[in-house]
Amino acid sequence: MKWRRLGQWCAFHLFGITLSIFLVINCTFLYSWTLKWYHVLATVNMSKIQLMHNYHQLIYYLSFPWIKHLKMTDFPSSSAGLQHFADVKNLFMLNEVVLVISGVIFFFFIRELIKTKSLWQVIRPLQIAAVVPILVAVMMSISFNQFFIVFHELLFRNDDWMFDPQKDPIINALPEEFFLQCFVLVFIFIECFYLIFIWIGRKQIKK
Repeated sequence: MKWRRLGQWCAFHLFGITLSIFLVINCTFLYSWTLKWYHVLATVNMSKIQLMHNYHQLIYYLSFPWIKHLKMTDFPSSSAGLQHFADVKNLFMLNEVVLVISGVIFFFFIRELIKTKSLWQVIRPLQIAAVVPILVAVMMSISFNQFFIVFHELLFRNDDWMFDPQKDPIINALPEEFFLQCFVLVFIFIECFYLIFIWIGRKQIKK
């Protein structure tokens, strides 16, 4: 019973994290906002429609398993660049698999808590868990560049992520600020996920 509950809690957190990542990946408005505020269009000398088309080609490749090859209309890619995007695609696929599996366990876990009127029990664990995204965000804000480097060194076994703008000009269209916003939004979604269930648990106590 103890191990079963531990597994359910792990699935709960994994679902919240992978769902947040999935939502941010598909928040194309975030990239559109980046184009406006960080003058990316002037850097790459393209129209917004043209650049968004290339961005969608990249996201479709990374998100859909049946798209096997990356081909952006206006951005050539080196072999190292293609390998890095292939590695990123594998991580995206892993995220989606974990999202589905943890989502199933999460569903039955929540249903069990609702049936037994035990949702209030999630309040204290989630209050503690909600501190973690805040701490990570604070660490990230101190030096995002260093955080970004460590993040890549942990996830990737090679240096293919260190793009050469001459060989992989797509990097000019993906400013550091865009990745910062993505990370921040992931943390916000995770925090909201926890706060929603804390709120639901408190409502159950009041009843």
